[in-house]
Amino acid sequence: MWLDRFSNTSTPTSNTPSRYRSPAPRRDNQLASTQRNGLGIGVGRNASSASIDLPSSAASSNVSLPLLQRRQTGSALRHEQRPPQDVPDPVALLKGILGAPQPQPQQQEANEKDLVDIDFAGLSLEHYLQKEDDSPHEQRAMSGDVGTAQLYKKKYEDLHGSITAADEVLASVESYLTNFKAELGQVSAEIESLQARSVQLNAQLDNRRKVEKLLGPAVEEISLSPHTVRAIAEGPIDDNFAKALTEIEARHMSVIVKTKSDSQTKAADDIKPLLDDLKTRAVQRIRDYLVSQIKALRSPNVNAQVIQQQTFLKHKELYPFLSRNNKQLADGIAQAYTYTMRWYYQSNFARYNTALAKLSVHAIDQNDLLGSDPSARKQNFVGTSKAASTPHDAFNLGRRADYLKSKDDRALPSHLAEDNKMTSYLEVPFRNFNQVLLDNLSAEYSVITELFSTNTYHQVSRRVAEIFEPIFTMGHSLTKRLVESTTDSLGILICIRLTQHFAFETQKRKVPVMDDYINYTNILLWPRFQKAMDLHVESLRKVPTSSNRGAAAAFSLVGGSGNASSTVAPHAITQRFGQFMHGILTLSANAGDDEPLSHSLGRLRAEYEALMGKLAKGAGDASKRGRFLYNNYSLVSTIISDTQGKLAEEQKEYFGSLVMNFKNR
Repeated sequence: MWLDRFSNTSTPTSNTPSRYRSPAPRRDNQLASTQRNGLGIGVGRNASSASIDLPSSAASSNVSLPLLQRRQTGSALRHEQRPPQDVPDPVALLKGILGAPQPQPQQQEANEKDLVDIDFAGLSLEHYLQKEDDSPHEQRAMSGDVGTAQLYKKKYEDLHGSITAADEVLASVESYLTNFKAELGQVSAEIESLQARSVQLNAQLDNRRKVEKLLGPAVEEISLSPHTVRAIAEGPIDDNFAKALTEIEARHMSVIVKTKSDSQTKAADDIKPLLDDLKTRAVQRIRDYLVSQIKALRSPNVNAQVIQQQTFLKHKELYPFLSRNNKQLADGIAQAYTYTMRWYYQSNFARYNTALAKLSVHAIDQNDLLGSDPSARKQNFVGTSKAASTPHDAFNLGRRADYLKSKDDRALPSHLAEDNKMTSYLEVPFRNFNQVLLDNLSAEYSVITELFSTNTYHQVSRRVAEIFEPIFTMGHSLTKRLVESTTDSLGILICIRLTQHFAFETQKRKVPVMDDYINYTNILLWPRFQKAMDLHVESLRKVPTSSNRGAAAAFSLVGGSGNASSTVAPHAITQRFGQFMHGILTLSANAGDDEPLSHSLGRLRAEYEALMGKLAKGAGDASKRGRFLYNNYSLVSTIISDTQGKLAEEQKEYFGSLVMNFKNR
């Protein structure tokens, strides 16, 4: 059966001859090796002891061919599906072994000559042996070949077993290959299905992308995320709330545009009520939040700047949203904020003004004029219980100009002002109050500009002016109190320069609200400065100049000695006048031509020259008179020599000419 099976698959069927020939001619080492290689169980050429070889020894015949055959087959059939092309057909080799006639290789012809040709007469080996047993003559004739026949029988049986095992292995390989082919076909079908599915999904993805490209912007314009709705409805007032407000307004504008257009969409009509409800809810929450923060400003000892920076300015998008969606409510909130800050600044500046009022200020009055008698002040306190005022020099500028040169804009805190026991000049409280006013007004103007960004420039300015109106009144009252009765022309001029500095700062900080306050302050200061200068001029006019030098000698720098009438030393008024003029020129280094200072200084200089001319008459002869005037004018010129500015150059040139005039006499 196995012969027919191999013949049907490998080679065309041929007529199998009967077993009348001995199998001896088919013993071939190459045949056995080739056959085993073809079946995938081949062994090397050195394993020829398992082949069919008539002259082989008995020891070689004991090799177990089936065992070797199975071991070789188990490893090779897994990797080979067909024999190599150079291997002979296994069916033809098997037919040759079993007796079928086939051509033999040339290298076997020499060995076949040594073989014994046994005629089996068409009998099998078993029948042939039985026949030999029945025929004593033939048994005797073939007695020499019985052992060899037994050996061939054993080898044939082993070969049959090996072929059977190979057939089983081939069957298992065939089954494996069949199953593998079926599985491979199934995998191929699945791959084709996946490819088809992939093509389908790619087509759907392309279609979806095209649809999104067309419908995405339209859907995005009118859609709202749940996160935005929750942030508006119940979320805290923070950056997410502000972003949600911006998104709601953008969606609302898109919906309004779509509803007003010719191509109305149902989605826009459906989402518009939701947007309206969300905007109403947002307006309510913004109102409650701003009202609570305004109430917090009225808390005792609260720092308004902290609340403004951390609440109002941090969420400055709230009020513009409120103003765009409910103008009346926004105006009410703004007015409430204005009233609250007005109360806040008024109460705090009132406390600060009270603290500044406790500062000790030098009292410079009628006794501190250029022509006043210095002994008059001492006589005023003789026999009285009132303590004498702190010594001061009303004509020497000294370090008072540091207020103008200093770059430090810090103001004196109220608690330090209350505890300060030092006596200062009038420009100290004036400067501190106005510096605090400028700083707070600048900060509040910036806050209102950012917070009420929907208001116009005039509305913001009017709102800030309304807040600081009581403080402006308070500042003007402080200025009047400081200068209304003083004759301190240097102090008043310092206040004027400070006011000009504040005006420059308001322009630099872009705070125009303070312009009216500064203008009115100048109106208070300049007339009082002119009044003080007039008092100095009048005092020079009233200096005694009679021929009796007793009264005039009291003003002499060398004292009232017996020879005072003939002294040519500079007069005490010259020392005062020179220091006073030096202070005015120093403070007027950058003065403009439109100031009335030049006219007042000219009147004072003319009155001083007239006084010196009168005093020179009592000095003696013409030589002494000229020497007296030279000494006085030379002292004035020396004192003002380090001043700068246009006005200072004019005065130095004028007194220089006077000195040269009297020097040559």
